[in-house]
Amino acid sequence: MLKKIKRILYKVALYIRLSKEDVDKGYDESESITNQKTLLTEYLKNLGWEYELYDIYIDPGYTGTNFNRPDFQRMINDIKHGKVNMVITKDLSRLGRDYIETGEYIEKWFPENNVRYISVTDGIDTFSTNNGNNDIAPFKSILNDMYSKDLSKKIRTALHTMQKQGKWVGGKTALGYVRDANDKNKLVICEKEAKIVKTIFNMALAGNSLSTIKNYLNENHIPTANQIRYNRASFWENKSIKNILTNKVYIGVSEQNKRSRISYKNRKLRPNPIEEWHIALNTHEPIIQQKDFEAIQKMVIVQKYEQNPKKHSVLLDGLLFCYECKHKIGIKLRPDGHYDMICNNYRRNSKLNLCTSHGFNYNKLEATILECIRNLFVDIDSKKIELTILNSQTKYDYQKVLNKLESEINLIYSNLDKMYIDKLNNKISEDMYDRVSHKLKDDISEKEEQFQEVKKLKEESHSENNDEEIHKLVKEFLSLEKPTSELMKVIINRIEIHQDKQVDIIFNFKKLNYFFNQ
Repeated sequence: MLKKIKRILYKVALYIRLSKEDVDKGYDESESITNQKTLLTEYLKNLGWEYELYDIYIDPGYTGTNFNRPDFQRMINDIKHGKVNMVITKDLSRLGRDYIETGEYIEKWFPENNVRYISVTDGIDTFSTNNGNNDIAPFKSILNDMYSKDLSKKIRTALHTMQKQGKWVGGKTALGYVRDANDKNKLVICEKEAKIVKTIFNMALAGNSLSTIKNYLNENHIPTANQIRYNRASFWENKSIKNILTNKVYIGVSEQNKRSRISYKNRKLRPNPIEEWHIALNTHEPIIQQKDFEAIQKMVIVQKYEQNPKKHSVLLDGLLFCYECKHKIGIKLRPDGHYDMICNNYRRNSKLNLCTSHGFNYNKLEATILECIRNLFVDIDSKKIELTILNSQTKYDYQKVLNKLESEINLIYSNLDKMYIDKLNNKISEDMYDRVSHKLKDDISEKEEQFQEVKKLKEESHSENNDEEIHKLVKEFLSLEKPTSELMKVIINRIEIHQDKQVDIIFNFKKLNYFFNQ
């Protein structure tokens, strides 16, 4: 009698996410990592011997609208390498709250990679053909997305209300202040740091320049905020001193909401116009008297000036760096019309002996580097480059974007259709259908408008392509007939100048070490 061989059918990934709001609540019992792990492991155990745990993936404190989470991406990578073919989460929102991306994974990416997905509390199982819960999964994703947007609005409104009341809700406090141990929304003076702030203001009142104050602080080893709080090596700079001298926090004024995130899905910050700032008076004890602060604001050292455009622009501007200290190399015009170079770190902090001058003849350097690049381009097949440009110019730039937009539009239409059927079957109310469908239709209009704009750009780009223009462009590029600063940045990543005059040219495609003496 033959013995039956057991075979594992599924390599299972248990995915656990604890959102930032859950963390802020102090790991609420119902949403804790421990409880999610217990629920999922018990569920897996009851499935039978055909299901084997491969790994548990945990992302604590990550928002569901961002799919660039460390362990989520690790799980996706394991799926790509065939290590996992089944994913289980507590509920749909643990996977994600962005309904478009969540739908992409559940309805497209997982099926394409032969991955079974189960949401335990939602009763969703993508390999179960007669499961009615699968039909309303897109609707739940939309609600999760709407929840994130609504939550973001509530949090932002609450923060703005606190800011208007003068409560501190920022992150890093200004030098001289810390959060009150008994009230985290109130600033109190840190005497050790406040002494440094008073020194800076007193020196400015005495008529000292920013550079004089900076040199005094550095020469007397007075620590910066980074040194005090994070033990990071840093030096005083003119900009950091000016920021202190112009910060109204030192006279008891809170200025908040100077920057804000682009949206609840995009975490990048952008500056707000001054009308949107939340300014409150007398919110904490001042370090500096108001009359002294106002006197300093009238001084030249803190005035704001529009930067004048450079009178002299050179080809390698922005590409030159000091090999020893990694700071930029500055370029200065001499009276005879030639240019000299000097390490900016040495120029600003010469008394600290942080680096050496790295003096060098710029004109000779530029000529030598141009000759080096022309020699590199001699053996390049220009016809092959022209053909490559013709074949790929519009395809790479636009078609990928159009395909993505079209996929997103189709997915939203599919969700609308499913919702309409759910409404007919009385699975959702008329009011809920109207509310969610309105949002989806707005999304469709926005993405269709984007689609038409990109399509137009693609057509314009295609109509502009011709053999003669591409031939001319490639010829000018390879011969460097008209070298520009922008072109040099395309070719060169950076140029490092050694103290002994050696030059390292780091190209964007290969690295060469070039050595010569003046």
